[in-house]
Amino acid sequence: MALSLDLTAEKPRPSPAPRAAQAEKPSLIGLSRPEMAEALIGAGIVPERQAKMRVQQLWHWLYVRGVSDFAEMFNISKDLRATLAKHFTIARPEIVEEQISNDGTRKWLFRFPPRGAGRPVEIETVYIPEEGRGTLCISSQVGCTLTCSFCHTGTQKLVRNLTAEEILAQLLTARDRLGDFPDRDTPDGAIVPAEGRKVSNIVMMGMGEPLYNFEEVKKALLIASDGDGLSLSKRRITLSTSGVVPEIARTGEEIGVMLAISLHATNDDLRDLLVPINKKFPLKDLIAACRGYPGLSNARRITFEYVMLKDVNDSLDDAKALVQLLKGIPAKINLIPFNPWPGTNYQCSDWETIEKFADYINNAGYASPIRTPRGRDILAACGQLKSESERLKKHERLALEAMMIAGHGD
Repeated sequence: MALSLDLTAEKPRPSPAPRAAQAEKPSLIGLSRPEMAEALIGAGIVPERQAKMRVQQLWHWLYVRGVSDFAEMFNISKDLRATLAKHFTIARPEIVEEQISNDGTRKWLFRFPPRGAGRPVEIETVYIPEEGRGTLCISSQVGCTLTCSFCHTGTQKLVRNLTAEEILAQLLTARDRLGDFPDRDTPDGAIVPAEGRKVSNIVMMGMGEPLYNFEEVKKALLIASDGDGLSLSKRRITLSTSGVVPEIARTGEEIGVMLAISLHATNDDLRDLLVPINKKFPLKDLIAACRGYPGLSNARRITFEYVMLKDVNDSLDDAKALVQLLKGIPAKINLIPFNPWPGTNYQCSDWETIEKFADYINNAGYASPIRTPRGRDILAACGQLKSESERLKKHERLALEAMMIAGHGD
């Protein structure tokens, strides 16, 4: 049975009030070192000659120790901590809901405060524990513009891009909830070893298209992979795109993480239907961009994601076409059993069909693992993410409008 946690219950680590409950202040989370130094100098908190040292201190507390309250930065003077708190925030987002699947998968619904004249927004983040690793699936946008016909997230219109702060906040809050930062009472030098981390891998596969939010995603992933902070290996960070071709080479050159392509079809007619961005960036352009991906090798393969849809793209002819399409590209092909969601017209391929498809690809020399569906019971599986609250708010707005029209008629 899936669980929804009472967030007032005891947690692995205590958390301060979320940022939504605090006065609107700029956050230090998500700033590069030069940006952080500029912010401190601009606020008159430190002179320029001290900025590098202060940034180094703050970076350690934020990304190694994982604190979310300036008061816990014990090697910084009390007066300076108070001044920092007056001008900036490092608070976490509000956790609206935390669900735990019967297979151990966790899904969080996070609420972020308004930006400018906007309103609070909500996104979902998923943690998948596996033997020897733990993967966090991070969102890059609130909603999505791509309207992939098999994807639940695509039925929610784009609200806005997430900032680098909000992208990193998903990782920081997940590590809080999982007890994945050093204990706050241990000496300053204590660091969680890479092999002991609960969150060992991150994938940009949540809500949104990461390459339509390139600059903020880039900032966030460079901080996540910074060796003096969160220190995740770029080999353990995967960015998944539906095929924003102009940004693919930049991803390899400027971020340097592993690449995954949300493929799902081997011809333009079908991919136009399943992944409509294909109309703008057709398969020949997408495959050419993959062949030229910086750093591509047998050790740094591209992952091609292929959702298995019954009687749509799961025939043996489709498997043959897939092998031919990817010929010569160092690749792994992830076969994803379709995860149903309310209102979909698609069905998952039969298991025997999926296995025959995988066998053909394996015999052609490509690794083709069949992804085990995780978190289906809490709508946390691939293609299922969507903020329930967004649907409810829309319904409430429509009801309110109907009431207003009825009242005007009287």
